[in-house]
Amino acid sequence: MMLKGIKVRLDPTPSQERMLLSHAGAARFAYNFMLGMVKAAIAGRVGWFVWSKAQLRRVWNSWKPEVAPWSAGNSKEAYSYGVECLANALKNWADSKNGKRKGRKVGFPKYRTRSRHMKFAYTTGSFGLIKGDPKALKLPRIGRVHCFEDMEKRVGDGRVLRMTVSYCAGAWYASLTVEYPDPVVAKKTDGGTVGIDLGIKTLATCSDGTVIDNPKHYKRNERKLRKASKRLSRRVQGSNRWKKALLAVQKAQAKTAAQRQDAINHATTMIATTYDTIVIEDLNVAGMKRNRHLAKAISDAAFGEFRRQLAYKCLNSGATLIVADRWYPSSKTCSRCGTVKAKLSLADRVFVCDNLSCDYAREGVDRDWNAAVNLEHYVAPSAVGDAKRARRNRKTTSPQQAGNAGPVETRTKQNSLMAVS
Repeated sequence: MMLKGIKVRLDPTPSQERMLLSHAGAARFAYNFMLGMVKAAIAGRVGWFVWSKAQLRRVWNSWKPEVAPWSAGNSKEAYSYGVECLANALKNWADSKNGKRKGRKVGFPKYRTRSRHMKFAYTTGSFGLIKGDPKALKLPRIGRVHCFEDMEKRVGDGRVLRMTVSYCAGAWYASLTVEYPDPVVAKKTDGGTVGIDLGIKTLATCSDGTVIDNPKHYKRNERKLRKASKRLSRRVQGSNRWKKALLAVQKAQAKTAAQRQDAINHATTMIATTYDTIVIEDLNVAGMKRNRHLAKAISDAAFGEFRRQLAYKCLNSGATLIVADRWYPSSKTCSRCGTVKAKLSLADRVFVCDNLSCDYAREGVDRDWNAAVNLEHYVAPSAVGDAKRARRNRKTTSPQQAGNAGPVETRTKQNSLMAVS
């Protein structure tokens, strides 16, 4: 079976919005109370108990009549969600401490605040779609909530397993986890192989000459965000004018994130539906962001989100995604003769080969396109750890030379959308 997430914006009435706030607050209260109980158990003030989801829920249910006599006004699912989040947070902390979890260290859970955690979920009971009412969702204890899209059309023949309701920048959203049968996707045979080099100047450069521009949404909206943030800093925290200014900042940030998500969606859809085999590089994004001169631009490009979307879209389209080794010198290698340069700075936008007998030593070639061609010719290391790379026994053609033989197709973001449609 395959799981898919579907997110839709809700349109609650004022009374429903108050109920949504109450449910989000109930989930946060259960989380904070049980976190206090865990800390009390560590300090020896109460008896010890296991930090599993089931045991945390038992402890919460035993204390609920005393600490939350008003709990019947909200769905029990809101409290269960808070307890579930705490169980997951404690498990992540314990696994990270014991070396069982990869990635950076996870700290001990902290208390949740209203300004940062406005979310709850339904996992059991009667929730989700309403038969005969496609533009609405059913939320227990809240009732029918209108939404802006046809949910029956979006969900189709899937089965809704979970619904998470969240608040962001003045709007409420519902995220549905839908289960579908495994699709039977035919293997593509006519799209060919392409190497893709991700960058800041251009978001993606393909080995066939296709270029996807980097829209740089954060840089475009930075002036407006700076103005809204300056206005917020001049308000008295907690006042009505401060809340209004805070909402303006949140809306500016949400708009930038939505524009970035939309651009990456269109680009990855075009790539996944056009080519058979796609080769990208394994970038150390966290390490790249340590460069204070490029951190903002790298974060705005969202390389990790690009790779995540491309991965699942290749599964849906039948394309094959290959991730090149992180230490593969795609930028330093000449795509014509295979000579590897000793040094290549970020300021060098034109690749000039060190081999004087190579054509690229005289005229040079675009750095990003050269890296994309090398990625197209990349062969992954074998299972026994052989790091040798094989190259195809054919000469490559630079964009300048291809222009002499005929036009080279170059897609920007706009005409990429036309190619998809």
